[in-house]
Amino acid sequence: MKGKNDLRVFISMSETRCNECGEDLGRTDWIKLQGKKGALCLACADLDHLVFLPSGHAALAQRVRRYSTLSAVVFKWSSARKWYERQGLLVEEEGLARAERECFSDREAQERRRMRSVERRAKIDPEYVVRFASKVRKLYPGCPPGREHIIADQACLKYSRWAGGSVAAEKVADLSDVNSAVSAHVRHRATAYDFLLAGGMDPLEARKQVDTAVRDVLARWGGIEMRSGSGKLHSLKNKG
Repeated sequence: MKGKNDLRVFISMSETRCNECGEDLGRTDWIKLQGKKGALCLACADLDHLVFLPSGHAALAQRVRRYSTLSAVVFKWSSARKWYERQGLLVEEEGLARAERECFSDREAQERRRMRSVERRAKIDPEYVVRFASKVRKLYPGCPPGREHIIADQACLKYSRWAGGSVAAEKVADLSDVNSAVSAHVRHRATAYDFLLAGGMDPLEARKQVDTAVRDVLARWGGIEMRSGSGKLHSLKNKG
């Protein structure tokens, strides 16, 4: 896509570690190489919300890159050919759904979305998603209707990738992780953050650039507003 850099993600072939969070990454984990930082896990690279589109359908790939603000090309080392082979794309779910509607019949597009949902649900416990969504709604009563379920689904999927359901259960009880999940959602959905990443900006620098916009949205969702001219925050709904 014109004006957008080709971000690259690599399927690891050896044991490595994320240089930001320190998480041990085994073979076949997906990493992004971030300049002097070295290897980052997809969570620290802020690409873990994207879905994978395997190679094999050129028209679909062309359309989805047009509709996905943030995308990355996935590569894997070929021992036989001694080079990195392209495996597919990481793209935004909404962009993929839109591209599928244009490339397939309604029935085929619906079936593809259904299969992605089945695969996603197989990795997480629905009970955790419900509990997480409930905490999101309690902490952020101004969150748009239904948005808490989208946030919870993505957050619990992330935790399940790390170490399974037991860790997911702990994360549901940790309010700091609920806040972190909501902040991440707002960055991607309500700011220019993805455009900055797509342009090649370092994730930490991009977060700084959109920090004020994120805090403004969180304040509205949490029932807090800025009094004009006073510079003081006043709670409207969420008093604990």
